[in-house]
Amino acid sequence: MPDEDVRLQLLNEWLDQQLPALFAARGWGAVPHASLTSASSDASFRRYFRWQGAERSLIVMDAPPPQEDCRPFVQVAELLAAAQVNVPQILAADLARGFLLLNDLGRQTYLDVIDERNADRLFADAQQALLAFQQLPMSAPLPSYDEALLRRELQLFPEWYVQRHLGVELNAAQQAAWQRVCRLLIDSALAQPKVLVHRDYMPRNLMLSEPNPGVLDFQDAVYGPVTYDVTCLFKDAFLSWSEGRVRGWLEAYWRQAQVVGIPVQAELEDFLRASDLMGVQRHLKVIGIFARICHRDGKPKYLGDVPRFFTYIDAVLARRPELAELAELFASLPKGAVVPA
Repeated sequence: MPDEDVRLQLLNEWLDQQLPALFAARGWGAVPHASLTSASSDASFRRYFRWQGAERSLIVMDAPPPQEDCRPFVQVAELLAAAQVNVPQILAADLARGFLLLNDLGRQTYLDVIDERNADRLFADAQQALLAFQQLPMSAPLPSYDEALLRRELQLFPEWYVQRHLGVELNAAQQAAWQRVCRLLIDSALAQPKVLVHRDYMPRNLMLSEPNPGVLDFQDAVYGPVTYDVTCLFKDAFLSWSEGRVRGWLEAYWRQAQVVGIPVQAELEDFLRASDLMGVQRHLKVIGIFARICHRDGKPKYLGDVPRFFTYIDAVLARRPELAELAELFASLPKGAVVPA
């Protein structure tokens, strides 16, 4: 039997054990006949199922050890809930085996519903949730977005995209230029004020919910640069907005952040530059991750969104002359990618 089928069997057995006590404790009556269907999967090893019985709907997370660890999800969920952010409630947990039972925040992500007409309203709600958790004290034992982590992330680009995907070995001059670019991006990130950073705060991880939004996929949270999440929100992996609209949203966030005491940069232009450089760091990382998911994990579909990230970076290169060496490096790379293996 395939490994994931074994896990699904174990998951069903665990649910059979957990649900009667949960229903009794919550006063929900007898456990109804129910179905378990796939709710979503992502680029990691995690899977999500929707348990649907009568009028009640629950979400089950399958996070197989040792590839995944549920404990950070539980820890960060508690942190965000303390800030009144709408995150899944942990209804039952088996951390050793990687099973969580959660309440259901809805069936539609922002990515499913957002368009030109409703974007301002939906992003306004997302900004309020972001501002709420950015005001949390940095007292929990979370990792920091330190130099080592930033550098590991950046290295995914030459390792997986340039070398593995394009089949290119950087020469000594290109390597030196790449290291200077990394130094600039890392220094900019480390110089920023720190807050709690979700690390993947984008429409695919925000649910149309009440209160809005429901926030998911926060288990990799760290303390790090204040511009990270807001840049991620508006320069998404799966949809793009005009430069002018993004600047307007960023400026609105910057003004609101000042009002509520988030430690953003004192000058708008400094904030926008920091956002630009933070975005380049993230986008290089994600290009590398999408290449890795293709070649290591056999999921080539994510490569279809790589051009979007190059477009984001190109827009920054056009207005940030300090990144000229990155522009030259891009120009030296082959335009055509190898066919995914």
